[in-house]
Amino acid sequence: MNQIPMTLRGAEKLREELHELKNVRRPRIIASIAEAREHGDLKENAEYHAAREEQGFCEGRIQEIEAKLSNAQVIDVTKMPKTGRVIFGATVTVLNTETDEEATYRIVGDDEADFKQNLISVNSPMARGLVGKEVDDVTIIKTPGGDVEYEILKVEYL
Repeated sequence: MNQIPMTLRGAEKLREELHELKNVRRPRIIASIAEAREHGDLKENAEYHAAREEQGFCEGRIQEIEAKLSNAQVIDVTKMPKTGRVIFGATVTVLNTETDEEATYRIVGDDEADFKQNLISVNSPMARGLVGKEVDDVTIIKTPGGDVEYEILKVEYL
């Protein structure tokens, strides 16, 4: 199976979710199923069917997280040499040369990406256009609205 790049924070978040699912949610669902069984006829017991459905979703998510973590290539950007190059896990501040707007993005794995928190996937057009560049480099990113020119102002390994 292919290695999935993931930041240290992203892996930790998945481990926390896995712990929550296994140690809190799973026992609660099992208790709900046991309680619903006590009510008698399971064919017409909506509580039982809802609890079983929730159990299916929970177990599926547990398997998904375990698979991701087993294939994860966890990269701790703070331990990388500070070369000034944009790499996976780096936090990059860019300037849109047309609008003079500054933006800061962190390049993360696909599962961690959240544009609202300025976490962009390493496979996004923006990240692909930035990776390998250095401070003061200018890069053109293809967007749905056309090509946009960005200047790299700062690269941090946080």
